[in-house]
Amino acid sequence: MADTKGTSATTERNQPRKSSWKYIGPGIVVAATGVGAGDLVATLIAGSNFGYTLLWAAIIGCVVKISLAEAAGRWHLATGRTLFDGWASLGRWTTYFFVIYVIVWGFVYGAAAMSSSALPLQALWPDAFPADWSIKPWAILCGLVGLVFVWFNKYAVFEKVMTVLVGVMFLVTVYLAIRVTPNLGDAFAGLLPVLPDEKDSVLNTLGLIGGVGGTITLAAYGYWVNAKGWTNTSWMKVMRLDNRVAYITTGIFVVAMLFVGAEMLHASHTSIAGGDKGLLDLTAILEDQYGTATAKLFLIGFFATSFTSLIGVWHGVSLMFADFVERYRSARVTGEEVARGDREKGWPFRAYLLWLTFPPIVLLFQGQPFRLVILYGVLGAAFMPFLALTLVWLLNSSRTPASWRNGWLSNGMLAIAGLLFVVLCVKQIWDVPWADVF
Repeated sequence: MADTKGTSATTERNQPRKSSWKYIGPGIVVAATGVGAGDLVATLIAGSNFGYTLLWAAIIGCVVKISLAEAAGRWHLATGRTLFDGWASLGRWTTYFFVIYVIVWGFVYGAAAMSSSALPLQALWPDAFPADWSIKPWAILCGLVGLVFVWFNKYAVFEKVMTVLVGVMFLVTVYLAIRVTPNLGDAFAGLLPVLPDEKDSVLNTLGLIGGVGGTITLAAYGYWVNAKGWTNTSWMKVMRLDNRVAYITTGIFVVAMLFVGAEMLHASHTSIAGGDKGLLDLTAILEDQYGTATAKLFLIGFFATSFTSLIGVWHGVSLMFADFVERYRSARVTGEEVARGDREKGWPFRAYLLWLTFPPIVLLFQGQPFRLVILYGVLGAAFMPFLALTLVWLLNSSRTPASWRNGWLSNGMLAIAGLLFVVLCVKQIWDVPWADVF
């Protein structure tokens, strides 16, 4: 006799869910993690240098990221397999690249994330530690708090905290954009795809398109989708809505900071430092023009931006590393295993958490070794074309069910993303002072 009860349960489980705002979650996490302090500074500097001219490029950058994150999420839901499992099916070279990447990248990124989170805290409480200690105590504290938080909480709690911090980021950036009174006429003109007249304007434009919100966290999106409990194609519509919300949110952050750069910096010909310290320069300008309260509010938003990137990487990339380990302990890993939450309590997940936290503390005291930083930069530049091109490969092959393979639009967007990131990767490698390296 047929097991009609079991068949009925399976059918019900695979019924498409209605896309609803109540399910939104992984998208908020990927948006918060992908946009760090350095991304906001890059956008500020673009606004400072070019006014509203590159607004269109910032928006296209968000559209490109939507296509990449959607492809990663679709792979997880359509196949029931994880992204690393898909990479492994393409050959051993993908594993070698991934392992070298997560070891080197994690080591250097850990120190960078802790330092970025420490800068606004030191500015808010400058007398908390002796001046000659610099930001080191705050940086170590941020790393340890991130470690403890991710170690003892599963995805559900992690998502709630990220949502609160995103709310803080959102309110602060939108408040600043309104406070500087943007010129809406110039802003609308910035939607036309025009390149600035300055030297290297093409590469600067490509850098803005590719830079904001583009990291390994795009690959982690599929893992957060599974961790949310979405494990099959019935969640496809929900995932796509969630992904659009993620990059609309990112777009609002980017546009808001571009407005601030265009109005506060471009109009007054004021420059700020590159990297995270540029936000401290902006804090001083805000205090001078709008008062201490606005400056402190901005520092709170600065901390929320940096700390969400820290705990997002601590969680998402640790999930990916755990998947890599489990893939070689068993024949295949599935999204269902990620959804159960066991990975977050396993030793591979926690081992990578420790790697992100403690070895980088050494870099805080000794400085970052030149050759290691060069390798970090090259690997980081190579990851995005690796992600885009392997997704094209996976989602056009028999590894993906025919009904969920790429259409012309997905292939076009991923091809554009792949080409964009290949150009940026070549530029990164070209700019390396190889004579000093060797």
